[in-house]
This record gives sequence, C-alpha cells and structure tokens, in this order.
Amino acid sequence: MERIILFLASIFAGFALINVPLTGAFEALDPIATIVGVITILVFSLALIYYGVRSLIKK
Repeated sequence: MERIILFLASIFAGFALINVPLTGAFEALDPIATIVGVITILVFSLALIYYGVRSLIKK
C-alpha cells in the first residue's frame, strides 16, 4: 500500500513539474522540466498499471 501511495505522489510531482513557472535564470530549463515531468508521469503510471494487473492476476 505504501508503494502505491508513493507512485501516486510521484505522478502528482510530475504534474507539478510540468506546471511550475520557471522565470529568471531558470527559464532556459523549462523544456527540460516539462520533458522530465512527462517521463515521470508515464513511468509511474505504467508502474501502477503493472501492479494493478499483477494484483488482479494473482486473485
């Protein structure tokens, strides 16, 4: 259960990373932050799907 909550928190962190406004010296990192956020959301969403399907198959 703790792992699932951690995965959900990571997905929310990915969404936050996509939506964070970077200004000033960090403005150049905006495309990189967006790409990292999208990859984070995809990886942890796939992990949740994997654990869900594995849980269904075991039962």
